[in-house]
Amino acid sequence: MRIAIGIPTFGRAAVLAQTVADLARQTRRPDRIVVCHARAEDVPAAPTRASGVEYVSAEPGLPRQRNRIIDHVRDCDLLLFLDDDFLLRKDYVAVMARLFTLRPGLVVATGTVLADGATGKGLGFAEARAVLEAASPCADPLATTPVPNGYGCNMAIRLETLRRTGLRFDERMPLYAWQEDAELSCRLAAHGEILRVAGARGVHLGVKGGRTAGLQLGYSQVINPFYIARGVPAYGLRRAALQVGRNLAANLLRAVRPEPWIDRRGRLRGNMLGLVDLVRGRLTPERVLALGPSNSGRGGRGMIGTVASGPGTTYRRESRQ
Repeated sequence: MRIAIGIPTFGRAAVLAQTVADLARQTRRPDRIVVCHARAEDVPAAPTRASGVEYVSAEPGLPRQRNRIIDHVRDCDLLLFLDDDFLLRKDYVAVMARLFTLRPGLVVATGTVLADGATGKGLGFAEARAVLEAASPCADPLATTPVPNGYGCNMAIRLETLRRTGLRFDERMPLYAWQEDAELSCRLAAHGEILRVAGARGVHLGVKGGRTAGLQLGYSQVINPFYIARGVPAYGLRRAALQVGRNLAANLLRAVRPEPWIDRRGRLRGNMLGLVDLVRGRLTPERVLALGPSNSGRGGRGMIGTVASGPGTTYRRESRQ
């Protein structure tokens, strides 16, 4: 089995460099490591780049960058998408390889996140490595649990299924997208199993830098789930309503005393704009581009910072809270 690791990135060259270097610890090395960036400054300077890593470019936007990676690794069997701040336990790739070999009906697998800095103030590399080293051996590394979708920070996809069906991430959801991993997973569910595997373990740092374009994220938190539900029956209106309800409640309750690393008030304003458009029947994810500075912005499951659809912008991860 040929395995590729794909890492979409934007504006975090130093973090990316450490994440890529950490992949050398894997007991089963990936056959290819592909980084997709939007600008030259998103990746380490050429003299300092890790050997064996391939760099490709795409227009900014997580679905676009993910799709660019898919098209670039046609000779591989398995593609493991990682966030640029996700560290793997050293046997992660080996466990995923065994699982996909033993279960030919498996189309998407997501690992077990031992600690997720995206739900709080974030973790440093030293903290993340300490968590990985302290983790006790897994009694049954191949133990699995059915899940509705993969978690995009560490999500493995069988490429043969993508080639056969032509499915891709939905590029109508611009910028960071929000729920793009769930959208594709739900469409792939018609073609096989989606599982969480116990022994593929990692830590999501949830790196923070700058302040999120909360308005844009809040808008996507409302519009994207209902947009997905309209086109993907497996996602469903009930799931969309629950997802939106959780985010709206969190933003409303915490807007008075927001966490320092989350723009709750901006998100809440975006939620309100999204609800107005929802009532109007205006399910157009692209509208988020008109809401931020210079008529664009970026935010999502873990992205903090502002992002535009062109050069000169930045983004960072934030939480799903």
